[in-house]
Order: sequence, then structure tokens, then C-alpha cells
Amino acid sequence: RLDVLGLHEFDSVRKRMSVVVRFPDDTVKVLVKGADTSMLSILRTRNHDGLFDSLHAKTIETTENHLSSYSSEGLRTLVIGSKYLSNEEFSEWQERYEEASTSMTERSAKLRQAAALVECDLTLLGATGIEDKLQDGVPEAIESLRQAGIKVWVLTGDKQETAISIGLSCRLLTQGMHSIIINGSSEIECRSLLADAKAKFGIKSADLGKQDVEDLHNGDVSKLRSSNGQASESGIQNFQLTGVIANDKSVNIEESPNFDDAELALIIDGNSLVYILEKDLESELFDLATSCKVVICCRVAPLQKAGIVDLIKSRTSDMTLAIGDGANDVSMIQMADVGVGICGQEGRQAVMASDFAMGQFCFLKRLLLVHGHWNYQRMAYMILYNFYRNAVFVLMLFWYILHTAYSATLALTDWSSVFYSLIYTSVPTVVVGILDKDLSHNTLLYYPRLYEAGLRNEGYNMTLFWITMLDTLWQSLVLFYVPFFTYNISTMDIWSMGSLWTIAVVILVNIHLAMDIQRWVLITHLAIWGSIAATFLCMVLIDSIPIFPNYGTLYNMAASRTYWLSVCLIIVLGLLPRFLCKVIYETFWPSDIQIAREAELLKKLPQQLRSRPESDIS
Repeated sequence: RLDVLGLHEFDSVRKRMSVVVRFPDDTVKVLVKGADTSMLSILRTRNHDGLFDSLHAKTIETTENHLSSYSSEGLRTLVIGSKYLSNEEFSEWQERYEEASTSMTERSAKLRQAAALVECDLTLLGATGIEDKLQDGVPEAIESLRQAGIKVWVLTGDKQETAISIGLSCRLLTQGMHSIIINGSSEIECRSLLADAKAKFGIKSADLGKQDVEDLHNGDVSKLRSSNGQASESGIQNFQLTGVIANDKSVNIEESPNFDDAELALIIDGNSLVYILEKDLESELFDLATSCKVVICCRVAPLQKAGIVDLIKSRTSDMTLAIGDGANDVSMIQMADVGVGICGQEGRQAVMASDFAMGQFCFLKRLLLVHGHWNYQRMAYMILYNFYRNAVFVLMLFWYILHTAYSATLALTDWSSVFYSLIYTSVPTVVVGILDKDLSHNTLLYYPRLYEAGLRNEGYNMTLFWITMLDTLWQSLVLFYVPFFTYNISTMDIWSMGSLWTIAVVILVNIHLAMDIQRWVLITHLAIWGSIAATFLCMVLIDSIPIFPNYGTLYNMAASRTYWLSVCLIIVLGLLPRFLCKVIYETFWPSDIQIAREAELLKKLPQQLRSRPESDIS
């Protein structure tokens, strides 16, 4: 049994934790574990007599070799050390520790100072290497996200060798990639390494404007930040930049190899980021990182993870997504546009700080490629449709105002105006916005490139908006002028004309919506055709109330053949241009989604979507 006298929790500054215990023989000892970069610097080098301890130094050297070996195999490493405390050292530490523990201000800084009293001159006990296996489906999920046009970055606190090793195992890094490793210990060295890398691989260093960057990297809209993925040096062509000259380990520098079409992977450590993120080197890092297919940042602190996310957000308009499972990922998750927390073994801090929570990393694939695609298509269409649905009604009344010398004459009752948005056309909008699906989940998972439709803004853009407004203008003209010219020489009153306009506009906008529905189910039929039936029912009820000025108008109109022919003519003329444009466009310029949908209906698998060159898609 040991008596625990105090505990210093792990923090991202010290990168270690310690416990002070009293043994049965009344001796006091501090036990410390932490990252190798943090622990090796506080190990003792001299013995009690003040002489150089060669045996301990040899043990440290052997342990460092073991740590490198463990990291190359993808193991997560820790170093453990200890130290006996004298009565004086223990008394001083205990006084400082109790004062810091009860302090109401700057408690963390005071606890860190108290820990520094005992976390020094440690005797090395050994090192551990723990296998942290990837969750099931992680390699496949990362590969699918990359195929979908999402740029994947890894921000991890692990050693560089560990990160590279696991990056290979999860298919983030490939054998043919050229790796750029930035390990700088000063601002000058970091600047030199970044400049050398950009010169070697022909990366332009102009300080591009925000719009230029967007055009240059069109398609790389989402950046996935994961503290889960990590990655090994074996099999990658490494370019270790260690000064003014870039030394290529596999190709002689004098040969001037062509890297124009090469896939680049940037690997940078947290020590380099200290100088890069706090100095004027951010633009250099941004140019280099956005030119690489893969970016791995290792040995980074939590605030550095957030700083990298902020670097992308501040220099582009791209959406960022951060995913992590530990407390050290909270700042990154909160900084990103979308935060995803994984319910893992490291607590629930990441989950509590996130927008979405899930049990495994592989679920992110379905969240983005399936539900992300569906929601984008629904929202994009619903925005355009709601603009159209309201504008066509307002414009129809606008043409009427022009023919009444801008008077306050009403053509529709107040009930009809209110019910148009409340009852007549609202239910189909909600149902389609929730249930409509252009493709099945199997097709979206099998062809990740279909996700790029959202990255290219195919569902909603300014061109589509103005085309929709032109279509709205045409339909409003048809709605007003077909009845206007049909009954121009008749004795029909304005309330009867308003009744005709109400029925026609409701049928028109619902059939317009029906033309674009991708997935018909029972509730969709009920919503579309039920809304039209509900409109007739409401009109009958309103026209049956004697105190209303439109009393009995629908009964007289419905008995006329001209009334129904006018409604049919409005539907045909209003939707004919839209129908012809859809037929021509989908016949001669089909989108990837249209090809996949037709293949789905024909029970054929469009292999060209799988093997289609990236340049053709973008």
C-alpha cells in the first residue's frame, strides 16, 4: 500500500503527469510519465557525487533507440521516470502544492510551478509502447472521403514516426507520395525549410487573395481534421529538408526531377508550428499545405490544432470539419465550422463540445456522403422552390395592380392570401424537404465522387437562381394573362377572377414541385394531391359564407367549361418551357447525379463514375 500525497494532472504545456507517494518505509518518491520529448529533457545526467553517470546515460540512449523502433511500428510511446525526495524537497513541494491547490487565481500556473520543483533530475525507469489499433472501417472511410473531394488533414500529438506509420496503414499516405518533412528549431530554420520545399516542388509563393485561393483550389471545400488518424516512413520517398539545401534521399538533387504531377504529403511537427503560427510564416505554410494532397501535423498541442483550423478559416471561405475523441481535441472541434466528437475511451469532453456525436470514425463516411448529400440537395432545391412559390404569387398580383391603375382594389380575399402559404402549398414543401432522396444510400456510398456535386455548388448557385426567377416571371405572366384575355369581354366580376387565379396558382406550384420530386412515396402523393384537394375544399367553404364578397363565385365558375379549360391552359403553358429545358438538359448534358439515377432505375452500375478522371469531374 502506498500513500498518495499529491497528483499533478497531465497538461498540454508540460506534456506529462506525476504522482507523489509515500512508501511503507516512510520514503517519499515522485513517479512521472509523459511524452519522450518532455521526459528526456528532465532526466538526470549526474550521480549523487556530481559525476557524469555513464551507466544512466547509456540506459537513456538505449531507451531512445527503443522509442524510435516502437514509433516506426506505429506504437504510442511513453517514458517513465522517478525520483526520491528529501525531507527538505518534500516540505517545499508540499507547501507550494497546497497553496496552489487552494488558490483562487492562476491555479494552473501555480500548480505547474509546484510540479517543476519535483519533476527534475529524474531517474529513467523505462518506456512503454502501446498498440492503438485503428477502428474498423477507418481506412475505407478516409479513402472514400478523399475520393469525394474532401482534403484530409491529421492533427495529432503522437511522435512523427508513429503518425507516418499509421498514416500508411489507414491509406492516408500511399507508396508513391513524395513526403516533405519540416522539423525546425528556430524561426530562421523554419523559414528556410518552407522556402526550400516550395522551390523544390515548384509551389508559387505569391500572397494570393482570398478569391484567388478559392479559384486555385476549387473543389477542396471541406477540410477534415482528425486527431484519430495517424500515420510510417517505410515506403515513402522522403525529402528531409535540413537547411538551405533540400537533400533528396532517393533522387540526386542535380537531376532536377519533375514534380509537377507528383502527390505531395506535408509532415510538420509541433515545434516548427510554434514559430510558424506565431510569426509571419503563416502564408508560407498555407501555400505549401494547400498544395499537398495530405498534411500530417504531429506533436501538436491542443491550441496549435485550433490555430491550424483558424489558419484555413481565415484565408479561405472553405468549410472545415474537425473530428476527435479526446479532451485535447476540444479547442479544434470548437474552432471548426462543424465539430464531430467520437465517444471513445478518453472521456466525453469531445462529444460535449461537438455538433455531432458518433461511436466510431467510420460513421463519418455515411454522415457526409449520404446524409450530407441528401440534405444539401433538399436544402438547395427548397431554397429555390420557396423563392419561386412566393414570387409567382406576388408577381401575379403585381400584374393585376398594373391594370387597376395602382389602386387598392382586391382580387383575392384575405383568407385566400393567408391560406396560400399556410395551407395550400406548405405541406408539400415540408414533406419533400424531409423525405425526398435523389439517390439511394448504397449508390452514394459506392460512388463517393457524387458528393462533389455539393462542392461544385451544382444544387444552388446564382445561375440557377436567375433561371428560376425567369421561369417564375413567365409563369406569373401566364397565370394573369390567360384568364385576363379569356374573360376580357365577359361580365365576370373580379372576385370570380380571383377565385380562378387562386385555384390555378395552387395547382401550378404543386405540379411544378411534382415534376422535380425524385422519390415518390405514399405520404408524398398525399401531400401533393391532398393540398390541391384541400384548396378546392377551402374555396368551397369560403365561397359558401354569405357575408364574404366572393359568395357563390366558385359555384358559378365551376359550371363553366371555359373555367376548366383556362386552368388546364395555364398549367400547360406555364410548365412547358421548364419541361422542355429539363428534357433537353438531361438528354444532352446529364450530370453525374442524373447518370447515377438513371443507372439506378435501370438496375445498371455506371462504372464510369468510379473511374472517371478527376479533371473531367471538376
